[in-house]
This record gives sequence, structure tokens and C-alpha cells, in this order.
Amino acid sequence: VALHADVFCLDNSKTHKAGVARTYHGYDGYAPIGAYLGEEDWCVGLELRPGDQHSQKDFPFFLDRVLPRARQLAGDRKLLVTLDGAHDAAANREQLSKEQVDYLIKWNPRGESPEAWKERAETEGRFEEVRPGKQVALFDELIEWIFDGRTHQGRRVVRLIERTEDRQGQPLLFPELTVEGWWTSLDAGTVDAQALITLYQQRGTSEQYHSEFKTDLDIERLSSGKFETNALVLTLAAMAYNILRYVGQNTLIGPDAPIRKAL
Repeated sequence: VALHADVFCLDNSKTHKAGVARTYHGYDGYAPIGAYLGEEDWCVGLELRPGDQHSQKDFPFFLDRVLPRARQLAGDRKLLVTLDGAHDAAANREQLSKEQVDYLIKWNPRGESPEAWKERAETEGRFEEVRPGKQVALFDELIEWIFDGRTHQGRRVVRLIERTEDRQGQPLLFPELTVEGWWTSLDAGTVDAQALITLYQQRGTSEQYHSEFKTDLDIERLSSGKFETNALVLTLAAMAYNILRYVGQNTLIGPDAPIRKAL
């Protein structure tokens, strides 16, 4: 069962509320963190954070609170925690491994040279043309790192894309190189590199759940000047969100549900 966790921003510009600060979106507001479980997207965690708090700060403690809730709902099924590049940290991989939870985390290249990856792809013959002017190279390997004084090993999938033409067939003056990758505990024999990338792309759906809090529940601009009060409002919003999810799952798709399109 997929468990998506992510930070998003609430625009509270031109206010002096406690905790409002410059967010990574470039406006003043809050940066709460949420966690959503399964295809039904139950919210199992939603916590208010100051706008300038880095995504990774206190994230291990957020996992400590969220994982037991997710396990309770998942039952006998194993969890797959999917995280974006802001949470690419050895501490997260180690914590999830200790919890015996599978993970799929976006790799943060942190200054990696795309040209060096291109040279390696050409040397190893990994490039495959997917359309005129675009070729892709995939790398699937075991990587070692040192954390807490011990050596660890994990799987990393890297995708290099080289574009010499845009989608309209217009040649580019210089080739465009894009390097992205993913850390995972999933076995290569079970989930190959391309399937892994497709699996990660599905987490993009969780962005719409943030929007539901902002628009459908109308909590973009929190009501109080006190941080603790706004944190309580956000907790109640998560409860309302789950009630609406429950209503949708149990009434709108039942056998006696209203017809949603003309026969």
C-alpha cells in the first residue's frame, strides 16, 4: 500500500500570524506536511509547520507518528513510502529499513555532472532512442554509503535524457541533458527500472489532495494569529477530509448510487 508524504505551502501573505515566513514557493505562509495512504488517499497525518522550515527538518519524528496509523489501516499489506527529493537523506532510508517498510525516494543529484553521466552512458552503450531527437539511458545499480559509522548498501535507478530536438522537431542549439533518479528497497527482480519510474510518477496524484485542503475545505488562509490554534484547525480539516473520503467511498460508488452520466 502506497504512503505518500509531502510538504506543501499555504499562502498567508500580508499577515503577521505566528509561524508565517518565506516559503519555497516564494511567498509568505506556512509549509505543512501531509501523508496520504492507499488508492483512497486517506489522510493519516497533517501537521502545521512554519513557512521557512526545511522539508527534512523533524521529518523522522513525523514518520514515527504516521507509520503506526498507516500500518493499522494497511493490515497485513506492506507499506511503500514514496517521498520526493527534499527527503533524499540516508537517515530516512535507514529509518524505513529498520521499520521494515519499503521505500521509493526521489534521488537528489546535488551537483552531479550530466555530462559525466552522458559520457558513461555512451561508454556503456546504454542510450536508446525513444523518438527523433530524444534518447534515454537507464542505470540500475547498488550503491554504498556511510551512515552512523556503518556502511550501507541500496538500490538506485538513474535516468539520463538527452534531447537534441524539441517535441515540434525544432533542433536545439545545444543538447539538453536531464538527470534524475530514485532510491528504493524494491528488488530489481520484482520491479524493473522502468516500472519503478512509472510507480513513482503515480505519487504526483497526491498534489491534488493538497489542493482539496486549500480550495474545497478553504483553509489556504488560516484564521488565527496563533500558531497552536491554526495547527488545531488543520487537524480538524484532516478529519473533515477523511469524512468526505468515507462518504465518497461508501455512497457515491455503491449499487444504488445516482447515475453519473446519461444512459
